[in-house]
Amino acid sequence: MSISANNPNRTSWLYVNKHSDFPIQNIPFGVFLTREDVITIGTRIGDTAIDLGALHQLGYFDGIPLTDDIFLQDTLNDFIADGRQTWRAVRNRIADIFDANNETLKNNTKHKEIVCFRLDEIEMQMPVLVGDYTDFYASKEHATNVGTMFRGEDNALMPNWLHLPVGYHGRSSSIITTHIPINRPQGQTLPEGASKPIFGPSKLVDFELEMAFITTDANDFGEPIPIEEAEDYIFGLVLFNDWSARDIQKWEYVPLGPFLGKSFASTISPWIVTLDALEPFRVESPKQNPKPLPYLRTKGKKSFDINLEAAIKPKGAKETVVSRTNFKYMYWNMAQQLTHHTSNGCPVNSGDMMGSGTISGPTEDSYGSMLELTWKGEKPIKMKDGTTRKFINDHDTVIMRAYCENDDVRIGFGQVKNELLPVFNPKKKK
Repeated sequence: MSISANNPNRTSWLYVNKHSDFPIQNIPFGVFLTREDVITIGTRIGDTAIDLGALHQLGYFDGIPLTDDIFLQDTLNDFIADGRQTWRAVRNRIADIFDANNETLKNNTKHKEIVCFRLDEIEMQMPVLVGDYTDFYASKEHATNVGTMFRGEDNALMPNWLHLPVGYHGRSSSIITTHIPINRPQGQTLPEGASKPIFGPSKLVDFELEMAFITTDANDFGEPIPIEEAEDYIFGLVLFNDWSARDIQKWEYVPLGPFLGKSFASTISPWIVTLDALEPFRVESPKQNPKPLPYLRTKGKKSFDINLEAAIKPKGAKETVVSRTNFKYMYWNMAQQLTHHTSNGCPVNSGDMMGSGTISGPTEDSYGSMLELTWKGEKPIKMKDGTTRKFINDHDTVIMRAYCENDDVRIGFGQVKNELLPVFNPKKKK
């Protein structure tokens, strides 16, 4: 089935600002609460949210084999489980319905009032129920920077890093979406020069600028996914801030890796941009040397040209952009990550999430974390309000954005925006 929704010449009868992340060529999927306090699955064109549950009930998806309640749910998991043929058919139909040359819904005022919402009339929810979450460590620049800091240039990359996509199993219960505040975590740390740990607030809270992909039901227990089939099981991508407490992580990670320093919060953008929408932005992945083992070798363009930025906004002040990087720098691509993940027979389910790991580029202003940008705090960054940052302060808001752009169209992810609050302080009982 062709991807007619990607036609760059298509325009919508809905208003779309030329700088919008959400033209009719995007058609992402998400979940929102309507003005009637109904949770529905929807999409977005420009600044209009579209209730797909209502659209389906009104007969606009006739001819596409969908269950009656497919969009009347509080997560996208079941829709994602229907597979790529269904996603593509639905996305193509939405593009047709809202095409400037299609007057069927455009001229039906009653239906439009039921289906279309202003953004200030809705409240975005988590788009999927994340059953399992894996975070990779797939940027060579990031891994080299961190390794250099803690082990020196000669031992920056561990012996396995160039041979497989390193990853760990993370905590799905603390994955949240944008605008939800986060409390500074507490944990064990080992102060400089001390021989015994202490318990208290993390002093080195950091962001990690990442992308993450969402999978569909992919394989039976014990069945690996071949590299050439891996992308068939990737529904789409979200922007991802994988918050980190560097001092807690440093003390706890040996020998089993990240734990409480990572599990206190991870944030995703609420709209999932499909892999189909990103097709025009495919690029070659970085050259891999040594050549991966046969089961990880890919052909063709397996990476995507996605511009990324991170900003810090102190309370009451303007934001300062501290990093600009690109998803195309990822050494290990998504197909390799998913294939390696299942190579031992591990099953992958609808709604599972795979984080890319921090995305850093080749220049100092393209590093994807404060740990790198300030080089362990040795090079503080000056904010627009005159203050400086080594890491994230209480009441700082971290804002991340992502978009693709060529001569024809801009496809974006919106933003992830969360404020870091002080340590949680339980209310005293009277």
